[in-house]
Amino acid sequence: MTANSRCSAAEPPGLETQRREIESLLRECELRAGDSWYVVEHRWFEQWKEFVDGGDQNSSSFPGQIDNSDLFEDLDSYHLKERLVENEDFVLVPAEAWHKLLAWYGMVDSQPPLERKVVDLPSTLKVEVYPVEVFLCLHSNMENVITAQFSRTDNIQSIQRAMCQSFSVPSGSECRLWMKSSDTNCERLRNIHMSVLDTCLSSGMTVIMETRNADGTWPSSRPQIMRNSVEDQDSYRGQPGVCGLTNLGNTCFMNSALQCLSNTPPLTEYFLQSSYLEELNFTNPLGMKGEIAEAYADVIKQMWSGRHYSVVPRVFKTKVGHFASQFLGYQQHDSQELLSFLLDGLHEDLNRVKNKEYIELRDADGRPDQEVAEEAWRNHRRRNDSVIVDTFHGLFKSTLVCPECHKVSVTFDPFCYLSIPLPVSKERVMEVFFVSLDPHAKPVQHRVVVPKAGKVSDLCLALSEMTAVPPTQMVVADVFNHRFYRIYSDDESLSCILDRDDIFVYELSVLEEQDQVLLALYLRERSHYRDYGSGSSSYGTTLFGHPLLLNVRRSSCSQEELYNLFLQRLARYVRPPDPSEELEEEEEEDDEEELYRTQTNGISDDEQQEAADELRPSQTELSCSETSTNSRSDDTATAAPPPDINHKQPSLDRGDTETCTESHNQTEPRCITDASSTPADNAIPSGDSTRSADANVDLEPAAEPSESTEEEKEENKQEEACSPSPPPNEQPAKRRACHKRRKSLFTIQAVNSNGTTERGTGEGGSAVSFSSQPYVAIDWDPDMKKRFYNENEAEKYVKHSSMEVPQQQATVQLQECIELFTTVETLEEENPWYCPVCKKHQLATKKLDLWSLPEVLIIHLKRFSYTKFTREKLDSIVEFPLRDLDFSGCLLRKSLSNGEPPSCYDLIAVSNHYGGLRDGHYTSYAMNKDNGQWYYFDDSKVTFATEDQIVTNAAYVLFYHRQDKMRKPTLANPSTGPAPSRSANDITSCKDDDAELGAASYVTMETD
Repeated sequence: MTANSRCSAAEPPGLETQRREIESLLRECELRAGDSWYVVEHRWFEQWKEFVDGGDQNSSSFPGQIDNSDLFEDLDSYHLKERLVENEDFVLVPAEAWHKLLAWYGMVDSQPPLERKVVDLPSTLKVEVYPVEVFLCLHSNMENVITAQFSRTDNIQSIQRAMCQSFSVPSGSECRLWMKSSDTNCERLRNIHMSVLDTCLSSGMTVIMETRNADGTWPSSRPQIMRNSVEDQDSYRGQPGVCGLTNLGNTCFMNSALQCLSNTPPLTEYFLQSSYLEELNFTNPLGMKGEIAEAYADVIKQMWSGRHYSVVPRVFKTKVGHFASQFLGYQQHDSQELLSFLLDGLHEDLNRVKNKEYIELRDADGRPDQEVAEEAWRNHRRRNDSVIVDTFHGLFKSTLVCPECHKVSVTFDPFCYLSIPLPVSKERVMEVFFVSLDPHAKPVQHRVVVPKAGKVSDLCLALSEMTAVPPTQMVVADVFNHRFYRIYSDDESLSCILDRDDIFVYELSVLEEQDQVLLALYLRERSHYRDYGSGSSSYGTTLFGHPLLLNVRRSSCSQEELYNLFLQRLARYVRPPDPSEELEEEEEEDDEEELYRTQTNGISDDEQQEAADELRPSQTELSCSETSTNSRSDDTATAAPPPDINHKQPSLDRGDTETCTESHNQTEPRCITDASSTPADNAIPSGDSTRSADANVDLEPAAEPSESTEEEKEENKQEEACSPSPPPNEQPAKRRACHKRRKSLFTIQAVNSNGTTERGTGEGGSAVSFSSQPYVAIDWDPDMKKRFYNENEAEKYVKHSSMEVPQQQATVQLQECIELFTTVETLEEENPWYCPVCKKHQLATKKLDLWSLPEVLIIHLKRFSYTKFTREKLDSIVEFPLRDLDFSGCLLRKSLSNGEPPSCYDLIAVSNHYGGLRDGHYTSYAMNKDNGQWYYFDDSKVTFATEDQIVTNAAYVLFYHRQDKMRKPTLANPSTGPAPSRSANDITSCKDDDAELGAASYVTMETD
């Protein structure tokens, strides 16, 4: 090539100098990971060597411009040919040698330099001749695909920058990349600082970029955002941050904590400005691989987009449950526990310290507090450096004193929130109902003061002072759903009794101790129809009214004596029948009863006597056998249905229903039931007989449903036969077979503690068994109950004067709680301290003092109190200031040096808990950082709030912001008016939009 062809390149040195310099670089340069080497065509390089070796500047072997044309498949794409061999097809030269050759000879126009990186493979270093070639596209337009090559040592961030440049993505847009690993699924490229080699990105794969929507959502995540309607999903513009969170099922605790954190300005601005992206720590073994931070950021950006009434935090809830199994499922939890986990998780995910060094903690050993505190804080920051530490972490001083050798141990420990105790009263107020022995006296509701750690005997003693009834004549019971949930003994702890329990105290009669028994009495109503569905021959019963506890003599427990006793105790609301009222029933002779018992199969009148003669022996055997079985053991008796369940009656056609109704209108309750109502007949003697079987209504043989319908018809006929005014079409012989006797208002039946399973009778004619706590029920026929039982009177009670005294709501100042937090306490036996001098564990005294406070101070009010004796929620009102909370008097350092922040705080958020220990509901109050307006957040509902509503006995976690860090609102405080809140019923999920979005992408990105 002529000299004119070389004019574009710099004037080269002499040929010998060229040869010496290039050979020296090729000989001395070693492969180092990340260095650049260049590919040069072997033919051109060999010709250059021949040229410089000849020493003639005008030799015909002049190589000309660097030309790699033979290495490319075509000159349009400049793709390297496959399977090129080093030193046969190309040579590799280090970057310095390449730049010298390029400066001396230049390069053919438009050809790209073939720069290649040295990669550190598992077992060797080599120049990456063939880089990773991937396809790039946007999620919003997956048809527009471009091809790009990246070295295996390039990080993902370089791919992201290249895509932003190639697709003209606006600067400042938040992006994330997906690696398409199959036709249907994609994997998130979370850590943009990882290399292509470490992410297993290989040639032929596709990298998809998506940018966050204006409403804070991602196009690929199929967001379940709650909007008013599909039409206005893009038109709604609300105040950023004024956004509800949908309750996914007992997740109000999570929503409350999230709303408080969302309205913590420094943390929210950190996420809204996407500062977290540069600080995600993917390698921290204590963290969650950045997933908690990303999930929290997604929720915050959606809430502060101003485009949603309410957001569904389902992905966030899933992530929390994945990393903290205690939050799996949909059980109720504590908002403070969730807050503690979340702050710790965010800290570890955003910890700027990648490799934590081991630091040995030192005791003060008499050094000045200032020196020890600074050392402790410095050591803490060497291992923990994140936005959470910057915002929420403070320092307190812990002083332990050994009670034996008086060794004083001083340490300074960081804290993320203050859990301060509430003053606990040693007494509690209980409301109970006192039931007097006087049958005409109504129950009296009393309010008594008892020791929290007291026993049931203390309750009786306190009630005795109001009623003048000796405590020994009282028994305490918890009544629930018309039955005794529990009957307490005198030595049981009062902590077993909750404030919401219905506690009844019964006055007992004084009897000889050897002859007395405590009898529990239930009231039951018998249904008109038998409970065929349960397979039992008994009639369905339902508990009603208030149960009673009575002291009775063991020797006076026959049916007749108990019947009269119960009538006397129920005299206030059970009206005795007048002599003029007809309460007589007719009883057939045994033979006629057996005849009627066979008339359940629709036999005609002409065939009745003949059928009775054939069936009487077998029917008698069946009755006796079943009577014997039921009277001996409770295990063989089928339990009656629970009284609080409405049992459906057997399926009857219209004709059967009319027949049953008509028969009940014509007569008193059924003849069989009435027969069992007589006290003398209900006591089953030891010798079983057909008579005893017929006397107890619950010992009827079980029958099939179809037969039962016919049997009920026949029983209705028997009722008509036994009524005082028998129908004219009844047979005269049957009427003559009946004789009259006095009818009872109710029947007595021994039952279990639930009032369901009917038990056998006791020995010696007793109606109850004394092997355990006896329970009996008096069963009322519906018609008899309606006539003689006064429900309104039975429910009446009177209030004692103690109930009129207004109950004072306990109030305590926040400052008192803080002082209680800093008082000296003795360690519990379960948590002793190891004394380095005594060489053993000691119950040392411990004192905590505040040393330094954070920018945002979280105060947890310990409302849930757990001790050896009690478990309770403290409903005291804690008076906390909304402004100017001054901690200067609480800090151990009374004077602040120059440059140290003040200690005055303003309230910015409150997490509330309503309810008790077992259940409850969480809400929150929070002040919007942009307009300074307070809002009340109740799951998906958001309403305006005023400052006088914030201090309540539900306040649980308080958020205070230091005044020197607070900035003035940028927007005017909104005028009073309807808040931009919607109930959950008014907001629908935008499923149509999600479906279209998913269909457009053809790729499922649900691994996030």
